[in-house]
Amino acid sequence: MVEIKTDGELDAMREAGRVVAHALAAVRDAAKTGVTLRELDEAAHAVIKDAGATSPFLGYKPDFAPTPFPGVICSSVNDVVVHGIPDDYALRDGDLVSIDCGAQLDGWTGDAAISFTVGTPRPADTALIEATQRALDAAIAAAVPGNRIGDISHAVGTVARSGRYGMPADFGGHGIGRQMHEDPHVPNRGRPRRGMTLRHGLVLALEPMLMAGGSNGYRTDADGWTIRTADGSRAAHIEHTVAITKDGPRVLTLP
Repeated sequence: MVEIKTDGELDAMREAGRVVAHALAAVRDAAKTGVTLRELDEAAHAVIKDAGATSPFLGYKPDFAPTPFPGVICSSVNDVVVHGIPDDYALRDGDLVSIDCGAQLDGWTGDAAISFTVGTPRPADTALIEATQRALDAAIAAAVPGNRIGDISHAVGTVARSGRYGMPADFGGHGIGRQMHEDPHVPNRGRPRRGMTLRHGLVLALEPMLMAGGSNGYRTDADGWTIRTADGSRAAHIEHTVAITKDGPRVLTLP
């Protein structure tokens, strides 16, 4: 069921989103060569706890997963697209890292992701991250009352196609509120003027995932969580929680 939030509930979600933004900033500051993914998870967890919030990621077990998720962040490095587990991998110069993080505060949820390089960036990685950001910007611009879900999907897909990037077809954005995943699903490709009509108070997590190799193929590791590009190319993932309002898109996961 699609839930429409009141203006007061949007304000409450903004506070949860602020916690997410601060947690991601702490991870970005800590992400140096030699630092482990587990240490990045600890940095995010400290921010979430200090804010009096909890993590919707930690212990999350959807039907497809064999075990509950063990961290408060998804840490996806290089060819990992999404859902990377924060383990003892130590960051190396030139790694492309995507961090997805959520927080629940006073019963409301925020969800966002960033992508960045550690140390010396490869030009191709910089271009990939910039294209993913453009795709998210296009999605946010389309998130206005009267548009449809397909308009958001089409906006993301247009940016990806223009750069000849691939996208994993089974993954996309989603509604968000009291739960991390709510209706509707927001595909990262689609036809304009299709799907449900956007209205004031609808909140969506918009999250383009672009793969450098151009293929849409992906594979899942034996852990049941980690999603990698099928061709071994690098991936980027950037996300914001966005409210559709009569005054235009309201990004809820800014600092």
